[in-house]
Amino acid sequence: MATEKIIMAGFGGQGVMSMGQLLTYAGMIEEKQVSWLPAYGPEMRGGTANCSVIVSDSLVGSPIITEDATCAIVMNLPSMLKFENNLVPGGKLLINSSLVDREPLRSDIDVYKVPANEIAAKVGNPKVANMVMLGAYLALTGVVSIEAVVETLKKVYGAGKEHFIPLNQKALEEGAAVINNA
Repeated sequence: MATEKIIMAGFGGQGVMSMGQLLTYAGMIEEKQVSWLPAYGPEMRGGTANCSVIVSDSLVGSPIITEDATCAIVMNLPSMLKFENNLVPGGKLLINSSLVDREPLRSDIDVYKVPANEIAAKVGNPKVANMVMLGAYLALTGVVSIEAVVETLKKVYGAGKEHFIPLNQKALEEGAAVINNA
């Protein structure tokens, strides 16, 4: 792995920020160089939210990703419309196909469709759609291990909420299975 520059985007409340933070912390656990830069729309829940995450083997010069993203993870159609042009040619676009029913305009990128909401519901909680998407991304790139993300969840949740870890781990694994079984 050289450098992964990821844009994660969706509506506020879809867990985009926590997905980015978990990836960033997992990168730290695996002793990689990381940055996380959040951006919110004017509303919190239901408004737009995105974050830029960089995970690298070398120092990160700037946390800003403009038109050089290696991957975009989009949870809804407005996010796909806004960020597909930020990908480099040959970049990866992971689409939550539960909420995006349109093809991207670009033909020079690799597109992966993940029915994250359906998988999250099957796993047992619709709120883990973000973890499904993160699992798919990890299977696609191997930028960090699922185990590092689970370790991060243990640190983030703490002793009081550790009962959520198996659900999140299952969501990560189911998302990875979409890519591994494609």
